[in-house]
Amino acid sequence: MSRFTYTAEKAGGEIYTGIAEAQDRFELYSIVRKEGGRIVSMQEEGAGWFSLKHLNATFSTVKEYDKVLFARNLGAMLSAGLALARALAVLERQTKNVRLASVIGEVASEVRRGATLHEALGKFPRLFSKLFVAMVRAGEEGGSLPDALQVVSDQMERMYQLKKKIRGAMIYPCIILVAIFGIGVLMMIKVVPTLAQTFAEMDAALPASTQFVIGMSNFLVQYTFVALGGGAALVAGLYMLVRTPLGRRSMDLLLLRTPLIGTMVREVNAARTSRTLASLLSSGVDVLASLEITGEVVQNYYFKQVLRDAGKGVGQGEPLSTAFVRKEDLYPAFVGEMMAVGEETGNLAEMLKRLALFYEDEVDRKTKDMSTIIEPFLMVIIGGAVGFFAVSMITPIYQLSQNIN
Repeated sequence: MSRFTYTAEKAGGEIYTGIAEAQDRFELYSIVRKEGGRIVSMQEEGAGWFSLKHLNATFSTVKEYDKVLFARNLGAMLSAGLALARALAVLERQTKNVRLASVIGEVASEVRRGATLHEALGKFPRLFSKLFVAMVRAGEEGGSLPDALQVVSDQMERMYQLKKKIRGAMIYPCIILVAIFGIGVLMMIKVVPTLAQTFAEMDAALPASTQFVIGMSNFLVQYTFVALGGGAALVAGLYMLVRTPLGRRSMDLLLLRTPLIGTMVREVNAARTSRTLASLLSSGVDVLASLEITGEVVQNYYFKQVLRDAGKGVGQGEPLSTAFVRKEDLYPAFVGEMMAVGEETGNLAEMLKRLALFYEDEVDRKTKDMSTIIEPFLMVIIGGAVGFFAVSMITPIYQLSQNIN
């Protein structure tokens, strides 16, 4: 049982404070409602920094799909006629994620104090992106908040599904490479030392490749922890390097220049750009703000630059499609052409939706075929590594057998 200090409002508008004991905040809501009041704010006594609930709300993460469900369910409740504050209270009780439930409770409190929904959501930028807040604001200003929430939930779900498909396609090759690396290390530690001892006892002349393999094996056996620490430091160093602006730019360029992956990177960014711009423009957000927000959704540095250039061009009176037509090495030519048609016909948002669907289908098809495409390359890499190891270790054995004969 917890003790709460709360501020509530009676039906006549009178504000009062009180203290009550309840299992949780939801039971407190029921207690105050039976008294004919409505909770405005509350504070759990003794809920210090190290309380379990606070720690759960602080360190738990909110998955992308949880936010999709939040937007979709809130839009559905508002469409059904529920007041915003009541809909938020219902979602706070229903949401299983501790952190999201806590944030929804704070958003509901802000709304009850008179803030708009987009203002309340904007106080949590790490949870609700500028895209989310901008579309909610457009919906509030246009009097179509339920529709705006439906659009943003569809947008987020499609981006989530796209990301999920790409990650799923990369699981197979990653597992194969990790397995091969692990088997190689075990061979170096367990098998090679035995063969090396045999070669040393027979005083065999070893080729350079065999000496290299044995040298690596000796290092791994004698300095196992140093090797593990060095490997971990290398991975951490690469991760930190990629986090820097220069490292991120270099990685983005490498992905664009990599065969097979480069094409998918272009299509993924074309899909994200088209989908985000279509959602924002159809919700009533102006073009310059839409380009700025889309630039934050798109992750690749070079595609961000195209969107910045497009914003500058639009500000100077150029058509939106101009910047995309100039950068056909990044965005496929089809993107600029469809944008130009949309601008000429006054139906840009619809054209962008069609573009998004087209490239999302393309990425979906390619991710399904990725395992088949990558498999031959994996076989070449694995075959090369196995062949090098086999030749390096079998050649001395063959030479020794020839000398014995």
